Amino acid sequence: MIKKIVFLFLLISCPCLLSAQTTLGTTGLLLAPTAEMQRDGTVMLGANFLNDAFTPPVFHYHTVNYFLNATLLPFLEVAYTATMFRATDNPNDPEYVYFPDKKGKFINQDRSISIRLRLLRERKYIPAVVIGSNDCFHTSDNGFMVSQFFSRIYLAMSKDFYFRHERLTASLAYIYHTRHRTFENSFSAGVAYSPSFARDLNVIAEYCNGQFNVGANYLLFNHFFAQVMLQRCKHFSGGLVYKIYLK
Repeated sequence: MIKKIVFLFLLISCPCLLSAQTTLGTTGLLLAPTAEMQRDGTVMLGANFLNDAFTPPVFHYHTVNYFLNATLLPFLEVAYTATMFRATDNPNDPEYVYFPDKKGKFINQDRSISIRLRLLRERKYIPAVVIGSNDCFHTSDNGFMVSQFFSRIYLAMSKDFYFRHERLTASLAYIYHTRHRTFENSFSAGVAYSPSFARDLNVIAEYCNGQFNVGANYLLFNHFFAQVMLQRCKHFSGGLVYKIYLK
């Protein structure tokens, strides 16, 4: 209940709260992919607090990540994301986190590369279409488990709808999890509502990986971006981003 109250307070009253899946370092909704793209030449630097409900089972604790994202061309987005491991005192955990004397401290990180490629630009009667992948390169296999903890491939489509001066963006995607089957391969769907009185605000609701999530984000002064989400409508994650425009 307290988390819901905090979330509603941030949504209504905080000016530091568009659609972006910055929790994974890429453009999207909260967990669900979309076909929206950043402006050509946009670079994003960001960091997130991730609830343990957000991460795969190997991260059985709250953690953080940081990322560098660049839209190199109008149709191509690439991101580097690092998610921090904490040291544990459980001998059954992987050797790269089993450091009893450093329990609770950040001692390692999972690195991942994400790529998004736009296949179709949105037109009057045609949605935008993007194919993408999170954590798409395998770098190690240490005998305990394979890396690529966030690995998935998806095909997403998005379409903007306008009602008077109100904007609603609807997205649909199919997600294929390539490595760790924490979630079943499935469809995701979501909407982002941008009110006419606050065009830089997005209020988001989505269904992804068999769960309902809600959240909001806000772009302040065209550079400072913040996002909050409640996974399963109760687990809080959120982050901050600074956007640079090279063009």
